[in-house]
Amino acid sequence: MQDIQTTGWRSALAGSQMLFVAFGALVLMPLITGMNPSVALFTAGIGTLMFQFITQRQVPVFLASSFAFIAPILYANQTWGLPATLGGLLAAGLVYILLSLLVWWRGPGFIQKLLPPVVVGPVIMVIGLGLASVAVNMAMGKAGDGSAQLVEYNTAIVISLASLITTIIVAVYARGIFRLVPILAGILVGYSLSWILGVVDFSGVAQAEWVSVPGFVTPEFHLAAILFMLPVAIAPAIEHIGDVLAIGSVTGKDYMRKPGLQRTLLGDGIATSAAAMFGGPPNTTYSEVTGAVMLTRNFNPNVMIWAAVFAIGLAFVSKFGAILLSMPVPVMGGILCLLFGSIAVVGMNTLTRHQVDFSQARNLCIVSVTLVFGIGGLVIGNESVSLQGISLCGVVAIILNLILPAEREPVHPA
Repeated sequence: MQDIQTTGWRSALAGSQMLFVAFGALVLMPLITGMNPSVALFTAGIGTLMFQFITQRQVPVFLASSFAFIAPILYANQTWGLPATLGGLLAAGLVYILLSLLVWWRGPGFIQKLLPPVVVGPVIMVIGLGLASVAVNMAMGKAGDGSAQLVEYNTAIVISLASLITTIIVAVYARGIFRLVPILAGILVGYSLSWILGVVDFSGVAQAEWVSVPGFVTPEFHLAAILFMLPVAIAPAIEHIGDVLAIGSVTGKDYMRKPGLQRTLLGDGIATSAAAMFGGPPNTTYSEVTGAVMLTRNFNPNVMIWAAVFAIGLAFVSKFGAILLSMPVPVMGGILCLLFGSIAVVGMNTLTRHQVDFSQARNLCIVSVTLVFGIGGLVIGNESVSLQGISLCGVVAIILNLILPAEREPVHPA
């Protein structure tokens, strides 16, 4: 009995450590998009519990806010409002569920044929590069769209550079568990400096209660918002497959076979749709947590259940949520200059790792058109129904890959 209790406490302690690793990126995404970070904590916890139930507690992963959806959420919020955006995100979760059914029917190879590296790579690059102006505006103390100066320029630059430099130093030079929390370190330094410089407004913290129910928002369904958001799920779905393979290589288990990619995709999809029902950002498997599992060698999925429980508990501490909401934009802007760039590099790495041959005209056309459409901001459609940004990129890349013929290998004479 004592051994069981000891094991339980160890799992709980390890779970709090996993949440600590994921925390910086988890709350940064809702803060950028104008969502409630307390709701994001709650939906990350609920989503992780759902994922663990669906995968029968076999995969040691933690689910939380997906950065792939930042640009679409920012645009959808401005165009249709948060409830309609949530309706689109709920529908995007259904794309995961559909993909899980296709994997169950046709096998994992089907996904790789539909979404090869030449499709996924440029789409991921657009996710990062398309957000570059948002990061730079915030680093200079402006709103993400540059419409307003929220913090005086000289002060903002000092804060954003301090946040960025701290994040880089921790990512490159730190050792052990601290190497896995560069975002959290950047937030702590930037927030502390903002407080010293008098930029932080604590009025919201003083007015907040200690314990209350997070500010949940229910989704509304608008066809234009749904059609806009559906294709966005393509890139994080592929990222999910990479994360499942990565955690499998760490633990030495084949999660593509057991519990199966169809179950992990289903868990991710249901978690994303459930998050939207409460007003939270879409969920994805966190690579930071995979790094922590590799470092600690703790392969017990129960650890992730404890991390989920702690996340849900923190969501109801209103003072904590108010502190997060008081974070000045330069703090986030400095970190995002690195983070959005690193997303683009993941896309580049996808192309180089799989040795995509750009001497082939089809590959060159797919990547070129996808990048220009995405970064240039092309819009196809009208005010009621349109495709643009990551949604347009995903659709165009898939169509070009399907219709452009593969170049034949040259036949050498015997």
